[in-house]
Order: sequence, then structure tokens, then C-alpha cells
Amino acid sequence: MAKAVTSTVEPDVPARASGDAVICVEEVHKYYELGSNRVHALRGATLEIFRGEFVAVMGASGSGKSTFMNILGCLDQPSSGRYLLEGIDVSTLNKKQLAAIRNQKIGFVFQGFNLLARTTALENTELPAFYARVSQQERLRRAKASLEMVGLGDRMDHFPSQLSGGQQQRVAIARALVNQPAILLADEPTGNLDSRTSVEVMEIFQRLNEERGLTIVLVTHEPDIAQFAKRAIVFRDGKIKKDDTIANRSIAENVLKTLPAVED
Repeated sequence: MAKAVTSTVEPDVPARASGDAVICVEEVHKYYELGSNRVHALRGATLEIFRGEFVAVMGASGSGKSTFMNILGCLDQPSSGRYLLEGIDVSTLNKKQLAAIRNQKIGFVFQGFNLLARTTALENTELPAFYARVSQQERLRRAKASLEMVGLGDRMDHFPSQLSGGQQQRVAIARALVNQPAILLADEPTGNLDSRTSVEVMEIFQRLNEERGLTIVLVTHEPDIAQFAKRAIVFRDGKIKKDDTIANRSIAENVLKTLPAVED
């Protein structure tokens, strides 16, 4: 039988006070044993990300940024150190508890969209709320509101094959928002998009960040995309080498005015 709608994790997940820091990473190391060799992916990463920040994570292949994002997304756990998400010590949780955290506190947006081909935009958007055991009426309300938020109120009944790449990514963003997450993690969300559509996606992120106060962490290898964030964290050899506020950040709404329109 379906449980009542809830915004809390399972009762056996410990909660701790954390102020305004949504993410707190303390001396996190991650290594893998390959035969007799130990390969270090992260070497003592420490940082805080506060509620309402918009952060770009950058670094070359093998720098540790993907491992770092997997840990933030509760897809992997540190070998040592602590990771607190809204005050919950994620580094101590078991698989069932991690799944609860992922479903209730984190929204994911991927480069490849990851939409179900035989499912409408509305049904794709509803899916995380279904797994969170949200009532049918409430998840339908949330899904419609999320799609309208990303400008797809008139495309709810369309299948992915009937949508452009940019529209599919908007559905993916709406799906990430449906459970009202504490943080949105976007992994190369513009990697499969043309220049104008990429800026349109960044305009959605900036609007969500500014108007709704959503905390966003974006992984990108594109410096021009990182310029839309408010803060840039650069990884190299498993360590954080730079952590700076972005000066003269790009405003997507203004950039769009300078770009030629394309057929959506």
C-alpha cells in the first residue's frame, strides 16, 4: 500500500544541524584498489556549498570531478572523510538509506537526457515522484507544474521522439525538479546541445536559482558554460586547485538576445 507523501528520509537516517550549508565535504578521499595498486581519485577534498548557490565544477579528464559528483549524488561513498547533505552524514549510510536520500533530496540532470522512449513528457516527469510513493493526484500536479516551469506546458503529451534535443533536456530538468530536491546536480547538461539551446538551458538554471533559490551544482568542461554559474571549483589530480567567485558572470537572458533564432 502506498505511503503518505513525505519530504523526510527514512526514520533510521540520522539528521544533524548544518546551518545554511546544503553540502559540507570534509577531507574526502576516494581510492580504488586495482590489484596491488591503489589509485587515488580524490585526495582530501574539503568545501561547503550553501543554499542558493550556483556552482560550476570543472577539471580535465581524470581530475577527480566526476568522482566528486558521484559522491555528492550519493552514487558512491568516500573511502575516508565525511560528506554531509543538509546535515545528514551521507558517508555512513547503507544502500537503502542512500537510495532514499537520492530520491528525496537530489535532482539529477544528465547529458544524455535518459528519458523513457515510450512514455510521454508528463509520464517521464512523474516517474521520480512515483518511486517516492507520492499520491497520483499530487505527482500529477507536481509534474505539470515542473513542465510549465521549463516552458513545456503545451508539450506534456508528446513522446521524446516528438521533441527536439532542447525540449528533451527540459523534460529531464522538469523530472529532476518533481520531488522538490534540496540540490540539483547537472552533469554536462549542454553536452549534446547546440550553442543557442545550451544558453536556453542555462537560462532555465539561472531562473531556478534566482527566483526559487534552488542550489545547483553543474559539471562542465566548457568555460563559457561555467560563466553562467556564480562560483567555479576546479579539480586537478584529485584536489581542489581553485575555488573562486565568477566575476562578470554571463546572464543567459541577455546572451540569448545576441544569438540567432533557430527552429526548435
